[in-house]
Amino acid sequence: MTDISQKITQMKTWLAAYDGPDISIMEVCGSHTAAISKYGISGLLSEKLHLISGPGCPVCVTPTGYIDRLIELSMEKNTTVVTFGDLIRVPGREKSLAEAKGEGASVEMVYSPFDLMRLAKERPHQRFVFAAVGFETTAPVYAMLLKQLVEADMTNVQLLTALKTMPPVIRWLCEHGDGIDGFLAPGHVAAVTGSDLFRPLAEQYYVPFGVAGFGAEELLLAVYGTFRAVEQYRESGIRPEVKNYYPAVVSPQGNQKARELVDRYFEPCDALWRGIGVIADSGRRLREPYAQFDAGSDLVMEDRKKNQACRCDQILMGKALPGDCPLFGGVCTPMNPQGACMVSEEGSCHQYLMYHRTR
Repeated sequence: MTDISQKITQMKTWLAAYDGPDISIMEVCGSHTAAISKYGISGLLSEKLHLISGPGCPVCVTPTGYIDRLIELSMEKNTTVVTFGDLIRVPGREKSLAEAKGEGASVEMVYSPFDLMRLAKERPHQRFVFAAVGFETTAPVYAMLLKQLVEADMTNVQLLTALKTMPPVIRWLCEHGDGIDGFLAPGHVAAVTGSDLFRPLAEQYYVPFGVAGFGAEELLLAVYGTFRAVEQYRESGIRPEVKNYYPAVVSPQGNQKARELVDRYFEPCDALWRGIGVIADSGRRLREPYAQFDAGSDLVMEDRKKNQACRCDQILMGKALPGDCPLFGGVCTPMNPQGACMVSEEGSCHQYLMYHRTR
């Protein structure tokens, strides 16, 4: 047996045999939720170890008011809303973009924001509004898009922004969450921000952060290491800290050029999170010199459930599992989502249903 195989066996053995006090680790990132389900990592855990999903799926935390604003724009004359695939099916207060399109709204789906450039050049008299959602990972892409729009002097493209940042919502969870003992930190966010982004949170709230990749072995290592960090803090008082389990991609400082580009076009702002509410300084909006590229993002301040029985809000905060929702797998399915957590492939409910995950 190789050293790596032996280490993996040891980690799996510990995870399965653990019989101490319950430990709950939140995988903040939607991509981690998907990978954990795909690789069956939750099935390796003893009944005392729990992985819970958090608000790290950008589609899942987009408020209903944002969807409603996109629908309003898509119905305006000579205006086309452009979006990625997942967002088109997210329920607003009454309908989704897909349903609005079926009623005559102008909505187009793209695979890259830079497809906007082609569309805008082909139809210079049409106004295009891009649904700019995401975290620190995608913000540099939107900043680069804005750079190109400014340089090309294109005036028929705007963004409706719903950009979020990770530290404020994690801080909010540390203060309002229910029994979260540690966090798996998103590797692709940390690639931009640096792993040091999470250090103040670890020091203030005495919780470990494991910066994790997305492969089976590297994710298993981060899961194991973060659970062990909680155990060691409880048993020996070893202070929790940030551990980088993704060193091939993540450095302590991150990508300074990407952050500088984002800061050129965007500034911090309060942001509305679906199911949670407004969190101070947790979003990004366009700076004043680029206000002409904004399609009314400040008007989005409403979040209402389409179906009042939906428990996406509790699931996003780690206070409930998808199976706790009375709609899960019955009324609410990927083909008929009642809440945002069922829409995206990174959403908790979607993954739990697809992989029959129970915890």
